[in-house]
Amino acid sequence: MNQRPDISIITINYNGLEETCQLIESLQQHPQDCSYELIVVDNGSIRDEALLLRKKYPEVLLIRSEQNVGFSGGNNLGIQAATGKSIFLLNNDTLITANDLKYLHERLYSSPNIGAVSPKIKFAFPPRHIQFAGFTPLSKYTLRNRAIGYNEADEGQFDTPQETNCLHGAAMMVKREVIERVGIMPEIYFLYYEEMDWCTQISRQGYQLWYEPRCTIYHKESRSTGKDSPLKTYYLTRNRLLYTWRNRQGGILYISILYQLLMANPKNIAIHLLHGRSLQAKAIFNGCRDFFQLKHKRENI
Repeated sequence: MNQRPDISIITINYNGLEETCQLIESLQQHPQDCSYELIVVDNGSIRDEALLLRKKYPEVLLIRSEQNVGFSGGNNLGIQAATGKSIFLLNNDTLITANDLKYLHERLYSSPNIGAVSPKIKFAFPPRHIQFAGFTPLSKYTLRNRAIGYNEADEGQFDTPQETNCLHGAAMMVKREVIERVGIMPEIYFLYYEEMDWCTQISRQGYQLWYEPRCTIYHKESRSTGKDSPLKTYYLTRNRLLYTWRNRQGGILYISILYQLLMANPKNIAIHLLHGRSLQAKAIFNGCRDFFQLKHKRENI
């Protein structure tokens, strides 16, 4: 009988064969002290890249979804197939450069109160500044926060493990028993805000979220939606409203919704129009509209 691995690493491939291969090879080049299985979910790529990956890496578990089921849906397919004690969601545009996954696993199991953990994340390209060293608290009304250390040179100033408000979706490790208690990632978002919602649910169950800097992941940033593309703007707008509706109550809920609808989004639409970015402005409008349509179609969102 095969022993359960310490970690199930899950990564999603969406028309990103080259980057997925680079991630797999970075893992192969840096053997880990903890046992792991690697699961790649091909999330509706135009060509069947799972078939190509299966031929090249027979040791990897490949799951093919015929359609793109989103970030959360793809990860959930991997979670359902995973056998590890912990689940490590890892973007395919990241690189492993050291034998340091053990530190994430150690931190995760250092206390029964810890439910999930993220590593230090640095940009993969020179000068390799920090992208994530924890998050500041989320504003109750504006739903804004910021990544600690963002774009700063790494001089050891963020080398202390600490509890954090939210984890980074590019690299987060979660205990299996936490997922069994909280549930898999919410699929209503499709793209963006799903990891924030999941972290909120984990915290509500009494678990802590931690940042562990002894493990460092290098991130090439997402290319699937493009930097500040209309698609990204649409989902960020719609899903910020969805997150608010799902996770705020009473007066805070309505103040936050009104702030987004009457202040933040109109301001951003005006800025985009002034700069000739009509597609961005339309994406914000469509995101607001589709939030209401989704809310009316489904009682429980």
